[in-house]
Amino acid sequence: MNRRTSRRTPKPPSWLPVDPYILALIGTVVLAALLPASGPAADVAGGASTGAVALLFFLYGARLSTADALDGLKHWRLHLTVLACTFVAFPILGLASGGLVPYVLTPQLQEGFLFLCLVPSTIQSSIAFTSMARGNVPAAICAGSFSSLAGILLTPLLAALLLGGGAAGFSADSLVKIVLQLLVPFLAGQLLRRWVGGFVSRHRKVLGLVDRGSILLVVYTAFSEGMVAGIWQQVTPLRLGALLGAEAVLLALMLTISWYGAKRLGFGREDRIAIQFAGSKKSLAAGLPMASVLFGAHASLAVLPLMLFHQMQLMVCAVIAKRRSRDPLPDSARVRPVPAEALN
Repeated sequence: MNRRTSRRTPKPPSWLPVDPYILALIGTVVLAALLPASGPAADVAGGASTGAVALLFFLYGARLSTADALDGLKHWRLHLTVLACTFVAFPILGLASGGLVPYVLTPQLQEGFLFLCLVPSTIQSSIAFTSMARGNVPAAICAGSFSSLAGILLTPLLAALLLGGGAAGFSADSLVKIVLQLLVPFLAGQLLRRWVGGFVSRHRKVLGLVDRGSILLVVYTAFSEGMVAGIWQQVTPLRLGALLGAEAVLLALMLTISWYGAKRLGFGREDRIAIQFAGSKKSLAAGLPMASVLFGAHASLAVLPLMLFHQMQLMVCAVIAKRRSRDPLPDSARVRPVPAEALN
């Protein structure tokens, strides 16, 4: 056999996650740019995305064990620490980004950057990375779930307080819409979990498809509205590069604050891992529908920083989790397995 033919095809480094989903997101943005939904088609796309997100949060509620959630309340210090990272430290850094206008960020991108800092934490990726790093997985499950529920109320309220006129769509009516779209389906899933929880647990891939599909629908709808409104002329490649740099600094600061802050508070290694991964992330699934309600036609610029941060946090946290997985553990430490119902 020829030696050339026996050589292996070069592959990306194992520490660099290649996520095909980001290609789907890029493709969705391109599709919205070439074929934006308008008129009746926009109404259909908007209705479909709203229904998909409601179904997603219903499945979240059906998947989360009520017993696990109640048991997680015992770790109230950990959950308060994660909430403080998500809804105190992040917003403070977001407000500080106002100093980057107009030299680094445009006012519109800075509003999106600040909105990113107000969004709740993730659930799935926090669990996955905490498990990979051999951290406290049950705590990560509860922390992500509590953050998502708190964010349904805190995110729009903080947006009204800190964004002012930026969240032009905020009102009591918009808060009701967010609650109806996210919280009510989640609670319905909890109430019906006795009958549908087993089915959801056996078909975890369905939840993953609904998760990703709903995000793609919301992205297409938001970017279509932006194209129809003609607001994309305000973004240049230089501004996008500056936005990425600002987000890299933001992520580095939050990873540092969550890790060393948890150490100062006396948490052990496993809890610190859960705090770092749950406290440094932002949820694309929760942030996108909220932005659509709060920002209307300007939602595409509002969610652009969140979309970029989402991929950045996945890549960086994958590297950290793999390095943490090689840390020596004390003899008394036990690896906490991931509950089957918690995975997609």
